[in-house]
Amino acid sequence: MRRGTPEEAGLIPAGLDAVDAAVQAQIDAGVIAGAVTVVARHGVVARIGTPGYKDIARGEVMAEDTIFRIFSMTKPITGTAMMILHDEGLWHPDDPIAKHLPELSNLQVFVGEADDGTPILAPVDRAPTIMDLMTHRAGFAYGVAIGEPADRIEAMYRDAQVLQANDLTDMIARLARLPLAYQPGTRWRYSLSMDVQGAIVERLSGQTLAEFIRSRIFTPLGMVDTAFFVAPDKRQRLATLYLKMGDMPLTAIDNPLRPDPEAEPRMAMGGGGLFSTAVDYARYTQMLLNGGELDGVRIVSAQGVREQMTNRLPNDMLEARFVAGHQAFRPGFGYGYNGVVFTDPALAGIPVGRGTYHWDGAAGTWFWVDPENDVLFVGMIQLLSYTAPPLQATTQCLMADALLG
Repeated sequence: MRRGTPEEAGLIPAGLDAVDAAVQAQIDAGVIAGAVTVVARHGVVARIGTPGYKDIARGEVMAEDTIFRIFSMTKPITGTAMMILHDEGLWHPDDPIAKHLPELSNLQVFVGEADDGTPILAPVDRAPTIMDLMTHRAGFAYGVAIGEPADRIEAMYRDAQVLQANDLTDMIARLARLPLAYQPGTRWRYSLSMDVQGAIVERLSGQTLAEFIRSRIFTPLGMVDTAFFVAPDKRQRLATLYLKMGDMPLTAIDNPLRPDPEAEPRMAMGGGGLFSTAVDYARYTQMLLNGGELDGVRIVSAQGVREQMTNRLPNDMLEARFVAGHQAFRPGFGYGYNGVVFTDPALAGIPVGRGTYHWDGAAGTWFWVDPENDVLFVGMIQLLSYTAPPLQATTQCLMADALLG
């Protein structure tokens, strides 16, 4: 990706300064340790910001090649892997999930509990489809073992240790023994649907998920620092992960979901687990903006990118205002495949272009691509907090003042 001045990219320096100042203010307030941000327009990288610290105690500053745990920013990449296989005619949105994962042929739905606590189950009204899976509407829950389980279904997922399976085949076997949280297609619920997609990628490609996305996405895109583990010779570049609760100072912690970053996981997860740099991820997002190619190398079809970045939620689900972290679904703010899609930015209250696609990660990483304005933005921090600042929305609002025509 070519680097140039803001003016060459069609951006106003003072507008970018305001974005940088908003990030710096969070560092000055002790809310985040540091950040790396990348802004590009018309294929030109206009600014890379590296304020603050990679590790506070050691006085190590952020750098362009700092590596971050991107958690759920893995999900859009898994969506692209699925679209590559869709280009090859290997699945259709209306396919029942069980067509590709027959273990999930006999799913039932949790509808309540008997007096003795026994789950009451009902048959599915219809089989969940790939479309449901790509949009968190299949009926699955998550089972992430942090905090108290939100409901009985979450507790059942934790008891079955679905996310601690030996590999994706084992994960699907454990999932097959559990009920769905609701009738397929009737609700939006943040879930391990993208991990199930990872299992489909493996079945359809004959490769592990990690091998597939490395060979079909990362290597051709030149994403040299993106993987499900950090090689020992890159370990010193990994940013420290911090926890902040209430008024407590930033406290360095291990990743509660996977404490050893140097070990290649037995089970690569389609919903989380990747490590990347802001510059690497910018290459992925520029590929999306370019309609599936970068530097003359095509990753996925233009139609596949359009399908990934098209809203799939009906109006009644937007009116229901489902929430996942900072993502509050509402009229104008919908969901495509594995990420948010703005259908009416004015109605949603965020001044981005129509068709903007974005997502974020549990440790505060965020990105968006805005095809209407030909803009990408990638931001990376390492903060686990229930009161993390809404940097995605903040920077989106400020970037509106940085656009030159």
